[in-house]
Amino acid sequence: MNKQAIVEAVQEELEGTKVQAEKAVDIVFDAITGSLVKGEDVSIAGFGIFSAKMRAARTARNPRTGEAIQVKAMKVPKFRASKTLKDSVKG
Repeated sequence: MNKQAIVEAVQEELEGTKVQAEKAVDIVFDAITGSLVKGEDVSIAGFGIFSAKMRAARTARNPRTGEAIQVKAMKVPKFRASKTLKDSVKG
């Protein structure tokens, strides 16, 4: 499933226009992204928790040359699924 499929599902459920559905989906994604940029967690009951964590600086290898390169510390998004979501996927 991609963003377009999500927009179509929202459109069907709300019985609105595709433009309205896309705007609703964009608002949700923008709200989640904005909170992560601020360093806040986003907890959605029954779904999971989005968070931004710091990844430590490290040494990596260029796969073509084998040369060691330094990778700076950076913030990366993380997602922890809720027990409800995990149980739903397990079937």
